[in-house]
Amino acid sequence: MKALQLTPEDTVATVLQATTAGDDVEVVLHGKTVAHVRATENIPYGFKICVKPMARHAVVVKYAHPIGLALQDIAPGALVHVHNIEGNRGRGDLAAAHGDNK
Repeated sequence: MKALQLTPEDTVATVLQATTAGDDVEVVLHGKTVAHVRATENIPYGFKICVKPMARHAVVVKYAHPIGLALQDIAPGALVHVHNIEGNRGRGDLAAAHGDNK
């Protein structure tokens, strides 16, 4: 199983095929393996997997941009989605506070 991380700052990567809890996921950055994480739950194709530990309220980073805040501690291997992050894209009240002025 592989997941694509686009920048070293990213705390998540995108899985390139459906992943089952217990699968070893190879995290690839610029064509090189940079980490391995064990999926802690099923993750559908195209969804985000945590690649760096994030504490509650930590900024979630994808494509070197903050995309939201962790609603709880998120361990490497976990699915990162609407159930455990609060998105800040398109939210002026959060975007300015967390560096995403788009």
